Amino acid sequence: MLFKDLDIIKPILRAVEEAGYEKPTEIQENSIPVVLKGKDILGCAQTGTGKTAAFAIPILQNIVADKEKNNDRNIKALIVAPTRELAIQIEESFAEYSKYLDIKDTVIFGGVNQSSQVRKIKAGIDILVATPGRLLDLANQKHVDLKNVKYFVLDEDRMLDMGMIHDVKKIISRLPKERQNLLFSATMPKEVMKLVNSILNNPVKVEVQPVSSTVEIISQGVYHVPKKNKKSLLTHLLKDESIKSVIVFSRTKHGANKIAKDLEKAGITAAAIHGNKSQNQRQLALNNFKEGNIRVLVATDIAARGIDIDELSHVINYDLPDVAETYVHRIGRTGRAGSSGIAITFCDEEEKEMFRNIEKLIGKSIPVLAEEEYEIIKPIVNVEHRGNNNSSNRSNKGNSKVNRKKTGNHREKRYIKNKPKNNK
Repeated sequence: MLFKDLDIIKPILRAVEEAGYEKPTEIQENSIPVVLKGKDILGCAQTGTGKTAAFAIPILQNIVADKEKNNDRNIKALIVAPTRELAIQIEESFAEYSKYLDIKDTVIFGGVNQSSQVRKIKAGIDILVATPGRLLDLANQKHVDLKNVKYFVLDEDRMLDMGMIHDVKKIISRLPKERQNLLFSATMPKEVMKLVNSILNNPVKVEVQPVSSTVEIISQGVYHVPKKNKKSLLTHLLKDESIKSVIVFSRTKHGANKIAKDLEKAGITAAAIHGNKSQNQRQLALNNFKEGNIRVLVATDIAARGIDIDELSHVINYDLPDVAETYVHRIGRTGRAGSSGIAITFCDEEEKEMFRNIEKLIGKSIPVLAEEEYEIIKPIVNVEHRGNNNSSNRSNKGNSKVNRKKTGNHREKRYIKNKPKNNK
């Protein structure tokens, strides 16, 4: 199927084709017709599959139809995202697809002066992309009027268990009761489904892959390593020049700063990105990373949401996430746009329970890398298709147990060797 087969109007179709897209992704093919019909939707697709276009394109088309009846310039669509980076990228997508339409949009987020954001809203907009905190702040100041919102989008349900659930409820209370609700996310944790069910009205569920699925072209591996040896292991791995660009995930902001600082001391270009950084600092780090001026971006989970880099070669989980679903989000940063990707995890003794939860969620065992030989993972892990490959999965789990046993007694030494593992 092509985009032109989805009954998309010519101005949007032209913009989409100029952006280099001809065929819709699965989530786009299944969602766009549903949204165009005015139905609520619950869209679940892994990171990097085109969720933004799945709601942006039909919302734009519906607003064009609405404007034929009422051409007033007011906020007709509200898209709420958990982070500044994700909000910015969503707005950029709307701007790109609407460049041949008489539709205006803007994005608002905290961490910067509100003056320019307020000016754009006062000038008149049709679409507002916002983070929850800044949206409520400007609404309380009477700068944002949500009474005409007809399309409401929650992008990334993880905001609901990131401490933003109360803000989301406050936002919803300000919206008209008659509206179309769209929720798109990479994962659907059970703990947030109650709120989701209260937001959506008889939604059509579009689930491209199971909630536990991980991108099939990503090679995955784990080092079972003492916590104090993680720093030296990371430095050693990054001496391999085949690792062109990597996001390193830290559980805490302080940890992200420390990792980046240690890498810089080791002569490896790196920058940290997290909530305590100013918007300018975060954007500068992102730009330097995308342009290749630095090899390593050290990020917390919330700060990394919305980072969209097509040619990211590696993701390294320096710390394991507290929530197993977050692992899917993390490794989804690589393996985009049809490229292969590699995800490496460091697991210490205290994190083994978290690691078991991850393997349980994704339905497969993650191959153990040989600590004794300081093996550097290559694209050697043929991540197998889930479904009827149960025998293969059982075989992998068996091998994994053997490897764990071999690497159970961690030797207290620095990672200074690079002895390749023999293929047997």
